[in-house]
Amino acid sequence: MIPINKPLMGEEEKREVTSVLEENALTTAARDGGKRVRDFESLMKNYLKMKHVVSVNSGTSALYAALLAAGIKQGDEVLIPSFTFVATANAVVAAGGKPMFVDIKKDDYTMDASYLKAKITKKSKIVIPVHLYGHPCNIDEIGELADKHSLDVIEDACQSLGSSYKNKQTGTFGTLGCFSMYASKVLTAGEGGAIATDSDELADKVKMIRNHGMVEGYDTRILGLNLRLPELSAAVAKVQMQKLDKMLEIRRRNAELLSKLLSASSSKEYEVKIPEETVDKKFNWYLYTIAVQDKRDEIKNKLVQNNVGATVYYSPPVHKMPFYANTTSETKQLSVTEWCADHVLSLPVHPHVTESDVDHIANSLKSTIDGQNIS
Repeated sequence: MIPINKPLMGEEEKREVTSVLEENALTTAARDGGKRVRDFESLMKNYLKMKHVVSVNSGTSALYAALLAAGIKQGDEVLIPSFTFVATANAVVAAGGKPMFVDIKKDDYTMDASYLKAKITKKSKIVIPVHLYGHPCNIDEIGELADKHSLDVIEDACQSLGSSYKNKQTGTFGTLGCFSMYASKVLTAGEGGAIATDSDELADKVKMIRNHGMVEGYDTRILGLNLRLPELSAAVAKVQMQKLDKMLEIRRRNAELLSKLLSASSSKEYEVKIPEETVDKKFNWYLYTIAVQDKRDEIKNKLVQNNVGATVYYSPPVHKMPFYANTTSETKQLSVTEWCADHVLSLPVHPHVTESDVDHIANSLKSTIDGQNIS
């Protein structure tokens, strides 16, 4: 089976983790974190060209801490897409906010600024655009609307480390940018997250929030939790940062080859929409996501039977999940979201995928959609 994602680990990560174990310095409650935490944050800060990067223990924690740092109050409306991993919405609810779902664009599955404009109210406090699959959203349009209505922008860049919009890294446009280092991501710590900002004040607040609101020992000053990134995880992330460009290069090679093969074999009888970059938008190719006309689930099952780890992200969309369907009434005008949830399919292009694997993926998809293997 060619899995949908698989982390690229080597001897370097093993050596760094072993060093942490030998030093017996597994974690620390120090304000600035342990040595590996600081090393990782420095590497990521330089990569993003940001003034501050503060690491936490997950992408969800990054979103939650960012919301608290931005001053969210109980009942504040936070504008998010429903077509995203549920963590985006869960973080809003955990922080006391109310998710307000905004529809997306069918061409790249990211927040549609025209729908965003219609959903802004006097209760709106924050906008969280999601760079889904590593596809940068139209962050300048979203930012202009946010500025006009005095809203903070917190970027959910959990899937887009290495993606850029107009030659600038995603996660660096808003007030705060949130990243994930889950095992499937382009850079992993097993579990982990990070928050990027150019604000000294917000960076200080996030450091307090990740450490029970403390500054100098037991002196909690604001609400916080234990959201710290352990040294063992930071050790892996530090080495991963050093090989990030290489890993992104392999993903790009695989994605471009897959696009070439699928374009050459496209059928007029059965169109497959392949992901396409633009002059302004460069992908990290976290997920290679196509859209098919119909019988998506049958296609997925046939691919899996042929050892291709095709996976659907995300169905159902958040507003149709039981918890949100029962608690949220703002689900109108999400027709594009619902269409995408029924038609998208993600294919593997991670660094363990070889050129022969890409050939197999393309040929398997072609034979499946020829009509011979779909009932």
